[in-house]
Amino acid sequence: MLMVTFLATSAPALVSPGLDLERSFSQALEGFGLSEQAARLIWLPLPMLLVLVAAVVGVLVTVWLERKISAAVQQRIGPEYAGALGVLQPLADGLKLLVKEDIIPARADSLLFTLGPVLVVVPVILSWLIVPFGQNLLISNVGVGIFLWISLSSVQPIGLLMSGYASNNKYSLLGGLRAAAQSISYEIPLALAVLAVVMMSNSLSTIDIVDQQTGVGILSWNIWRQPVGFLIFWICALAECERLPFDLPEAEEELVAGYQTEYAGMKFALFYLGSYINLVLSALLVSVLYLGGWGFPLPVEWLAGWLGQSVDAPLVQVITGATGIVMTVLKAYLLVFIAILLRWTTPRVRIDQLLDLGWKFLLPLALVNLLVTAALKLAFPVAFGG
Repeated sequence: MLMVTFLATSAPALVSPGLDLERSFSQALEGFGLSEQAARLIWLPLPMLLVLVAAVVGVLVTVWLERKISAAVQQRIGPEYAGALGVLQPLADGLKLLVKEDIIPARADSLLFTLGPVLVVVPVILSWLIVPFGQNLLISNVGVGIFLWISLSSVQPIGLLMSGYASNNKYSLLGGLRAAAQSISYEIPLALAVLAVVMMSNSLSTIDIVDQQTGVGILSWNIWRQPVGFLIFWICALAECERLPFDLPEAEEELVAGYQTEYAGMKFALFYLGSYINLVLSALLVSVLYLGGWGFPLPVEWLAGWLGQSVDAPLVQVITGATGIVMTVLKAYLLVFIAILLRWTTPRVRIDQLLDLGWKFLLPLALVNLLVTAALKLAFPVAFGG
C-alpha cells in the first residue's frame, strides 16, 4: 500500500540525511496542542495537493516554453501581450478550454468517451508520487518505485484506444490503434533500459538509485556508465509522450487530430495536459536515473567544509535541500528544452519507420545493453554496483 508521506530512508555515509518535512510539520502542529494522529491527518492531503499543483505548474511553464522556443526557432516573436513576455498565455489557453462547450457525439459511447481522457491523465499524475526532489522530498518511497511508474504508464494506451473506439469515428479509431501500437513497441526497450540502471543500483527505489550516484559528484552519474541506456530511455520517453518526430497517433492533423478528433472543452484539454505532464515527468525521471537527481556536481561534504559546519547541521540541510530541488528541476527542464527543439527541428517519421525503430533496433539494442551491463557488473563490481 502506498504510504503518502515524506519518508526517511537509510543513506550511505557520504549522503546527507536531508530534511524530514513530515516530522517538522507534525511537531509544529503538536506544539499547538493537536495530537499526533490529528497532525498526521492534516499532513496526508498536503503532499498529494503539492504533486497536483507541481504537475499543473510544470505544464504551464512547459506550454509557455513551447511557444517561445518554437517562435525563436522559426524567427518569430511568440506570445507577447498576455502578461510580461506572454507568461499568461497558458492560463488564457486553459481558461478558453474550460469555458468551451463539452460536446459528446450522438452515436458515441458516452461512458467510455468520458473515461478515456481520465485514464490518460490519472496514471501520469500518480506517477509523480515516486519522483524524489531530495533525500526525503518525495511522496512515496516505495521499494518498487520504478516498476510502479512503468506499470502506471502502461495504463495510458488503454485510455487512448478507448477514446478512439468510443468516438465512433474511423479516423479516431485509427489514431487510437496507432497510439496503442506505438506505446507497446517502445514500452519494452524503455523497461529494459531502466532494468540496466536497477541492476547497477541493486534497488527499484528512486531514492536508492540517486544515492548510488552521489559518491564523487558528477563523475558518479549513471549517464557515464549507461550512455546507450540513456539514449534508449530518452527516445522511448519521447515516443511515449507522442512528441515529434514520434507523434504518429495524430499525424494527419492537417485533416483530423487523431484519437481526440471528436473531443472538445476540458476533455480535449485533458489529453494535452496528460501529454505535457508526461513530458515533464519523463524529464524528471531521466534526471533521477541518469543525471544524479538532486545531487549537486560537488559533494555535500565540500559545502559543509566551506561553511565550517557538519553535514547534519540545519544550515547545511536547508541549503542542500533547496539546492537539490533546484538541481532536479534544472536538469529536467534542460531535457524539456531539448525535446521542444526536437519537435520544431525534426521531420515526422512514417508509422512503419516508427515501429521498425522500436522493434528492430531499440529492442535488440536494449537487450545487448542489459547483457553488457550484467557482464560489467560481474567483471568490475566496484564501478558497476556489484
